[in-house]
Amino acid sequence: MSVTLNVCITCRAGEVQVEGQPCAGRRLHDALSREACPAGVQVVPVECLSACPRGAAVAFSSPGRWTYVYGDMGEMDAPVLLAAAAAYGRTADGLVPWRERAEIIRKRSIARVPPLKDF
Repeated sequence: MSVTLNVCITCRAGEVQVEGQPCAGRRLHDALSREACPAGVQVVPVECLSACPRGAAVAFSSPGRWTYVYGDMGEMDAPVLLAAAAAYGRTADGLVPWRERAEIIRKRSIARVPPLKDF
């Protein structure tokens, strides 16, 4: 299993940015970095996932699997996001059965992108 959990570190999540204070996306990334990361899951900061109205945003991706983008995430969601990334990684195609998904994963989905095909 090799899963990338991209975290938008520029997401403001509707907050007014205060100089010297980290934005919501950076705080989420920091919270994820403080948690024990499941084997095969890599947390990667990215500059923007273009989901600004739904920040803080994250994306799960892996070769040969569907990519998922989720929004409206916060620091308190870090443990659930890591568990969800691990569940995603245990699938062959990235499709975790609906009933096995955490509620925040079911309700905060922004996009599902098909896997790239070799041409």
